[in-house]
Amino acid sequence: MNLASTSITPDPAGTAVNAVCLRPFEPGDLPAAHAMSSALKWPHRIEDWQFALSLGQGVVAERNGKVLGTALSWQFGANYATIGLVIVAPELQGQRIGNRMMSALLDRLEARNVLLHATVAGRGLYERLGFVTTGEIVQHQGMLGTLPTVAGREGDRLRPLRDADVESLIAIDARGAGMPRAELLRRLFAQGKTVVLERGGRVAGFAVLRRYGHGHVVGPVAAPDVDAARLLIADFCRHTEGFLRVDVDATSGLPSWLESLGLLRTGDVSVMVLGRMPERGPAYGGWALVTQAIG
Repeated sequence: MNLASTSITPDPAGTAVNAVCLRPFEPGDLPAAHAMSSALKWPHRIEDWQFALSLGQGVVAERNGKVLGTALSWQFGANYATIGLVIVAPELQGQRIGNRMMSALLDRLEARNVLLHATVAGRGLYERLGFVTTGEIVQHQGMLGTLPTVAGREGDRLRPLRDADVESLIAIDARGAGMPRAELLRRLFAQGKTVVLERGGRVAGFAVLRRYGHGHVVGPVAAPDVDAARLLIADFCRHTEGFLRVDVDATSGLPSWLESLGLLRTGDVSVMVLGRMPERGPAYGGWALVTQAIG
């Protein structure tokens, strides 16, 4: 959803001199948001911020015309949403600005079930808002030290994306993620490189590679099992030079394999939900995220 269609009401606290007010996140706020994330050593390019905002809506905390906080959300179907890119500048921390921004987003999301990925620093804020932890995502990144040799099952074949595949892949992703993400998938297919898995002559999974952060990121990955997920990720590993990142579920069976390739574990975040988790099918398996913010 484009931000122009949002209607977050400015926070009345902004009427006081020097007070912090909340307002909708606008495209003109992207340079300030990028500067804030860079100060935190987050890897996001301004293009990554632009991609996130073009698919969602958000709120900024502002004081005397300076953006000092951000929070974005993305809606998927009628029942689910994700929240991410929640940042509060050091000079505003301890003033409940994160709580106010989160509350503004949650008010707009109303009865939706909301998912997010929380750092250790942010988990307390989300718990106070009613979020509960349901799992863990592990971040792997770096330069490949070893090229993977993965043999697929008999009947498995990888090939490039075809126009005729798009609707089938969107359906596979929806069954696996437990929520419809058609617009997100179409944007990813247009922006990145997609490899498709055929099993027994039928489309069974896919993976997307695109520019992100310090290099490239693999995700999402939809596959019927961990062997197929490895096969898809390995294909990009063999055909991509430079820095590579993959964010996977801690229990997926992928972390130790990724570390063996030289993609070291560099951090982890908690999977948290307000409401109920989506019913995710076997094609999901937690193989890889689009980003920690979007999910």
